[in-house]
Amino acid sequence: MRTATTGRRPLVTLLGGLALLTLSGCASRPGLAPRTAGAAQAGSDIALLALSLLDKPYVWGGRGPDSGFDCSGLVAHVYQQAAGITLKGSAAAMARAARELGGASPQPGDLVFFNTLGYSFSHVGIYVGEGRFVHASNPRTGVRIDRLDSRYYAARFEGARTLLG
Repeated sequence: MRTATTGRRPLVTLLGGLALLTLSGCASRPGLAPRTAGAAQAGSDIALLALSLLDKPYVWGGRGPDSGFDCSGLVAHVYQQAAGITLKGSAAAMARAARELGGASPQPGDLVFFNTLGYSFSHVGIYVGEGRFVHASNPRTGVRIDRLDSRYYAARFEGARTLLG
């Protein structure tokens, strides 16, 4: 939903995202040890910062809010700013750096990967809870939120991974 005057999502959407993070932080992670309090806080901080960047422009090679983002640039920026974790390279490089969840459900701040260009790990986003993720989609839509179970992304989903403890 966008407002007619600004093109931005209303504050209600962002506040709804904050409530999701609070509730989803309590979910268990079957197959993985539970997150430490610090890792859970880092995941929430990562997800909140990602949500704050909705509607920023997509720019291939973009790595900042002033110039815009591509998918890996968005993830690198958010992880650096919110958790002090430096990530470099493509979505595929990020997938190699992250740990598989081993069948556990993703938690806020985890990375979600897709095959959108005909090769593995060609797209990355940040999981924010309740089956939703933030990503720099394309030049037409910019940074946006989508659902993992949407027809397009469900067919291309390759898995979730974590950099958090």
